Amino acid sequence: MKKSSILVLYTGGTIGMMKDPKTGSLVPFDFGNIYDNMPILRNLDYVIDFYSFENLIDSSNMTPEVWIEIAEKIEENYEKYDGFVVLHGSDTMAYSASALSFMLENLSKPVVFTGSQLPMGMVRSDGRENFVTSIEIAASKTDGEPCAPEVCIFFEDQLLRGNRATKFNAENFNAFSSGNYPTLADVGIKIKYNREYIARPTGKKLIVHKNFDRNVGILKLFPGITHEYVQHALATPGLKGIIMETFGSGNAPTTEWFLNDLSEAIKRGLIIYNVTQCKSGSVEMGRYETSLNLDKIGVISGYDITTESALAKMMYLLGEGFSRSDVKKYLQESLRGEMTV
Repeated sequence: MKKSSILVLYTGGTIGMMKDPKTGSLVPFDFGNIYDNMPILRNLDYVIDFYSFENLIDSSNMTPEVWIEIAEKIEENYEKYDGFVVLHGSDTMAYSASALSFMLENLSKPVVFTGSQLPMGMVRSDGRENFVTSIEIAASKTDGEPCAPEVCIFFEDQLLRGNRATKFNAENFNAFSSGNYPTLADVGIKIKYNREYIARPTGKKLIVHKNFDRNVGILKLFPGITHEYVQHALATPGLKGIIMETFGSGNAPTTEWFLNDLSEAIKRGLIIYNVTQCKSGSVEMGRYETSLNLDKIGVISGYDITTESALAKMMYLLGEGFSRSDVKKYLQESLRGEMTV
């Protein structure tokens, strides 16, 4: 039987760091000697190849250009490997996983993002377990078909849909949550795949989208938000769309100036996408009077989409050159399982 083959892409981040024995400082892990540093990988009996990006970055410096670089490397090697593991800093991992989910249309192979809270070279690092398990998930098949053929995030003991995840903890090893979608797999002694929640391959040819429009923003509402602040945010030069993080189930102030500012911005052509600040739950515009007003002036519901996924989705749709009406339409539809409508 042919061995499963996995390509590991290292973009940077905590997981790929180890302590230099001479200086004591953290330096990038040498994946050329990975089998010497992690002999356990030999027990997996997979073909594992590694590609380290030339310019390794902290994930705080993540950009759409790096998303494109990751997607292009997957596209270039798509037919050669059974799955892909992306080593990535955890801080912006949910943004990147969301972006890749929209970029990789008709994906039929696993793309598993993982990272760690402690560098791989540290004694108590969570990186080794995350790394080994991610490889195993990327390689796993049932009846010749991949077990998790979608863009996902593995951290601690959970496999999450990438565009449903958000980082919620900066210290604990279980750094990610998926408040509105079940886990794709739970990892203990065995890896238990929750197949009813995992996307199945369409059988269509992979299409890779590589255009993003950065002219979007995020407006987080808070008690005491000022007229001037909202006006300046909505008047940002070149702005085409804004993700508005509202309270609870999509609620916002009912003050006249606030609604007028939003209404005037929408009339100018700005797309305003309503997402909840809560980590779990959905926007239900019209449930309360405080969201009914938003619906009346043309604010779009994001239902239960995460802020990370909403941002990536809007950048993707605008970058693809869709008309304003089509962008609004697709924002309210589930394209990659990113929301429940």
